[in-house]
Amino acid sequence: MERRVIIGTAGHIDHGKTALVKALTGVDADRLPEEKRRGITIDLGFAPLELEDIGTVGVVDVPGHEDFVRSMLVGASGIDLGLLVVAADAGVMPQTREHLLILRLLGIPTVVVALTKSDLANTEWIELVRADVLALFDETGLAAPMVVTCSSRTGDGLPELRGVLTRVLAAATPRAIVDLFRLPVDRAFTVKGTGTVVTGTVWSGQLQAEEIVRVLPAGRASRVRRIEQHGKRSDLAVAGGRTAVALAGIEVADVPRGSVLVTDELWNGTALFEAVVSVDSDADVRITSRTKLRLHVGSSEVGARLAAATGPIRSGELVLARVITDAPVTLRGGDRFVLRLPAPLRTIGGGVVVDPYSRKRALSHDSPEQLEALASSSRARFARMIAAEGLRGVPAREVPIRTGCAPAETGSITAEHNVWAGPHNLFAPAAVEHVMATVRRIIAEYEIRAPLAPGVPTRTLKEGLRANEELVDIAIREMQRAGEIETQGPLVRRTGWAPSPSTRDVAVSEQVAHDICAGQREPPSVSELVARYGSSVPALLRLLERQGRIVQVETDRYYDRGVLDAMIARLKGALVTGNTYLPSQLREILGFSRKYLIPFLEFCDRNGLTERRGDGRILREKPDVFLDTSHARS
Repeated sequence: MERRVIIGTAGHIDHGKTALVKALTGVDADRLPEEKRRGITIDLGFAPLELEDIGTVGVVDVPGHEDFVRSMLVGASGIDLGLLVVAADAGVMPQTREHLLILRLLGIPTVVVALTKSDLANTEWIELVRADVLALFDETGLAAPMVVTCSSRTGDGLPELRGVLTRVLAAATPRAIVDLFRLPVDRAFTVKGTGTVVTGTVWSGQLQAEEIVRVLPAGRASRVRRIEQHGKRSDLAVAGGRTAVALAGIEVADVPRGSVLVTDELWNGTALFEAVVSVDSDADVRITSRTKLRLHVGSSEVGARLAAATGPIRSGELVLARVITDAPVTLRGGDRFVLRLPAPLRTIGGGVVVDPYSRKRALSHDSPEQLEALASSSRARFARMIAAEGLRGVPAREVPIRTGCAPAETGSITAEHNVWAGPHNLFAPAAVEHVMATVRRIIAEYEIRAPLAPGVPTRTLKEGLRANEELVDIAIREMQRAGEIETQGPLVRRTGWAPSPSTRDVAVSEQVAHDICAGQREPPSVSELVARYGSSVPALLRLLERQGRIVQVETDRYYDRGVLDAMIARLKGALVTGNTYLPSQLREILGFSRKYLIPFLEFCDRNGLTERRGDGRILREKPDVFLDTSHARS
């Protein structure tokens, strides 16, 4: 099966990168007239390379001149193998060192070294250069590379180089095709009859013709008209493939270099993220929150500033930092980036994205081992993210973007960390425990403050928790399952808890119940009872209602249950089904004034005994038997 992989060249100016690409592929990667005139590469060049048992491999030729390192960074991002070109007659040079540093910072898994122009140096000198190259890799902490001596002019060593590239790429881990689609745009141009065309390397996932893509960070949508991979028309673009995409209904200006094509709606641009940042030990810098830097990620370049919990960041340090960019960039957990100083322009370090959508929060002081785990493991990034989001939780669908895991891995990662799942969000066990503890405290305080209440209103409880509603539901559900609390309608209480009225409460409640009963069909209002017996009356009325002794007929008035039953029986006995009765007729039947009549009739309407028709009322054909007083309140 054909492997979709990308080789990217690197190396000092005039060390023969473009000539080597042409010798291997037959394609001259210098495409700009100025490149032809000046004899140097100033932007990216691309060429297909056929390798036995591998298939068509994309080769990205990058510029070596120090003025065009930004283009080199675009080309180096997303490659699977770095081909470091060192001229045998010149040896290791400044851009050799910087390009190798960039390859290391970008996490390029494998680097092969081509000692070009071997026809211009003798064997002894070539061996000295080889030793220098191996020493350079040793200094940077990289594994010793395979080094192939070759000449683009004579062809010597080219078969050996092709063989080495084939063996290395055959052992490379293929990119994930079953993943979120993403393509950083490194070129955009117009083709007559086709319209806007963008090119780039598919970092992950796959794209079909006629699909709708989003262009980030602008947020524009476009239909895919046509796809080419490695110069051939295709219905599908897959991860690792060098791809050209024709877009409908969009201008070239809308997709500049640095844009990213995605298909999933959850991708967003971000100007604040957390990352593990490393500064090169030879950089000799001190980075503060005011230091202006240039950040390169994918095909994007933006201004950036760093803030670390440890304060200023010095050469050789590895820290967790908050990165603030001048403009939004499209990131995913695990993405690697490079940091450069704008003046003098040089590469000083780089980093790995820990959480692209992090909030502005306190940064932790992590050990080197913890930082290495965050940089290398999506599981470690998930653990930090879920803990940091606390009571807010993490949308489950964001996990692949924020941690860098494949969508299919989300289930195993969440199970491994024992997270709680709501309908849309995930929560750390510590967050659930925190809410449970707060529920216990709120209920205990409410019992002290309102000893006559049957429980805490759910709304009051949720307002006190100030947590994601899904998290609150999880905590209450688990406390119910454990037998710790129980719910009754809109109330929550400790299991088995009952109101505990004091001796005075009992005495006052009896007086209140007596006054209501004595009032018969015209009982005192709540406000009148409060004036007689004090502020505890509303709570005592609710207690008497729960005991079934009184019924709330209107907002400010309760009736004795026996009296109310007699009034209802009298009404039912006097009315003929089908006849309409005006309020004046009903007042004659029931024998009390309009002040009490209208609220009583509205109570009967709510409870299904009567039904309003025009200005009057009828007795329902099958009136509901009034038994449940829980629905009596207006």
